Amino acid sequence: MAFRFRSSIFGLFFMFFFLGSWVSFSQVTTEVDTTKIRIGEQINYKINVEADTLSLVVFPEGQTFAPLEAVEALKIDTTNRKDSKYLLSRIYKLTQFDSGAYTIPRQKVIIDEKPFFTDSLKVAVNTVQIDTTKQKLYDIKPIIEVEKSKSDWWKWLLIALLAIGIVAFLLYWFIWRKKPLTKEEEIALLPPYDRAKLALEKLDESDYLVRSEVKEYYSELTFIIRKYLDEKVYDRALESTTAELISRLNLLKDGNQISLPKETIAHIESILQRADLVKFAKSAPDIELAKMDKTTIDKAVDNVKISLPEPSEEEKLLDQKYKEEQERKKKRKKIWLTVAISLFLIIATFIGFGVKYGFGYVKDTIIGHESKELLEGNWVESAYGFPPVWIETPKVLKRVDANLSDEVKQKLSMTTFAYGTLLDVFSVVINTTTVKMPQQQQQKQAQTQGQEESAFDLYKVSEETIKGFEAKGASNISVKREKFTTPNGAEGLKTFGTLSIKIPNSEYGVDAKYELLCFANENVLQQIVITYPKNDTYADNMVQRIMDSIELKPDEVEEDQN
Repeated sequence: MAFRFRSSIFGLFFMFFFLGSWVSFSQVTTEVDTTKIRIGEQINYKINVEADTLSLVVFPEGQTFAPLEAVEALKIDTTNRKDSKYLLSRIYKLTQFDSGAYTIPRQKVIIDEKPFFTDSLKVAVNTVQIDTTKQKLYDIKPIIEVEKSKSDWWKWLLIALLAIGIVAFLLYWFIWRKKPLTKEEEIALLPPYDRAKLALEKLDESDYLVRSEVKEYYSELTFIIRKYLDEKVYDRALESTTAELISRLNLLKDGNQISLPKETIAHIESILQRADLVKFAKSAPDIELAKMDKTTIDKAVDNVKISLPEPSEEEKLLDQKYKEEQERKKKRKKIWLTVAISLFLIIATFIGFGVKYGFGYVKDTIIGHESKELLEGNWVESAYGFPPVWIETPKVLKRVDANLSDEVKQKLSMTTFAYGTLLDVFSVVINTTTVKMPQQQQQKQAQTQGQEESAFDLYKVSEETIKGFEAKGASNISVKREKFTTPNGAEGLKTFGTLSIKIPNSEYGVDAKYELLCFANENVLQQIVITYPKNDTYADNMVQRIMDSIELKPDEVEEDQN
């Protein structure tokens, strides 16, 4: 939110306040090296003060020589005089960049808390004549791009990309990557016939018979034939008894579903019965018989394969669809697993940072918060107006045209710098107003200077500013006032409170806070207005930082004053 000052608010108000003075004594005198200069040249304006050695003398400070500009104030020179007196002298270097006739106003020197004034002085500023036929002319220099201050955003981006890359790699490695198959997995993918033949080869290479482990040998042998029959002929071959399995094979043969010879069925039945006897320790066949049974089973597997009919095209298509469906299921499983792990990591990260930094801060960082972005952005420290107001703000303030009438311009000058508008999230406005006083008015001011320090009543100025808020549509304005002192010791009036701002084309409004700082020095009024959202911690921190940075004088002037 922001507030732009208009001349209609303050123009008439600034005309009714004037400064006073005491009558000057011969203790204060002035000297100048010239009263005629060209544009940009400097005048050495010297103030001499003869005072007692115990007297406290305060020379003018800041831009009190307006309309001339004080470029530099040299250090005070002290010369010993007779009768316990000092001659204190100080030289001010003054200049002006516009031609014309100007009057240096009377300067106030305080001696032992009593004001003394110098005489006013007229100065002529002449133009500089240039012979364009002899003077070389050059093109306007191009705009120079100013590099923005560096930030560490790229480091955080690099860390985020690195974390995402690590998570993506882990998900790929453990979920999406086609892992190399183990030997058991490769065997499991073989067709049933090939697996049965391979299992028989491994049984032949085993040392069951060498160690006389006939029971284990027959158990493995019968499992091979049962497994093959279970996959290709009868899907309950593994859990059926010998009698049930043989009965089923005969039934399938009689039904012409398989063309398996009866001799092969009889051999299978004989071997399964022998295996049952070995299992219950009722028989112990010799090794040669066991080898013959293995050969018989090997041939039986071949005969079963030959007896099975070739799958039809429809069966092949169904088998292909089954495989594709299995692949889709595996892919869906991987997707769901990836989503679940990603959500878990996101939630865990949010909770972790929330516990450390606060959940509101983390939420604002992810979603975005305008006040937070301003607070954590690259702040700008600069001076605005003349005399300068030194301040640090989240964004640079831009000059705003005052649009004063010609009549008002003859009586005062106004410069305004602002960021934002009254309806924005955040705004800062700096306004400097200088009352132009004719020579007669300056003399009258000098005569009453001891009575008033400033031409402005800060209380009335703050009231006029509040009326300006109301003119802009603000309502429910609460007002509090207190004394305010800047970090470098400048004193002023602080007006603060809350207000409601109506949103255009809406029945609703927003609640906001405002801070109004007013400083006055003779014929110069300086105002700083800050408006910001209510119940916004980031905005509160911004305002505190801004107000802690306000200085009305540069550091070197402050040191000279001390």
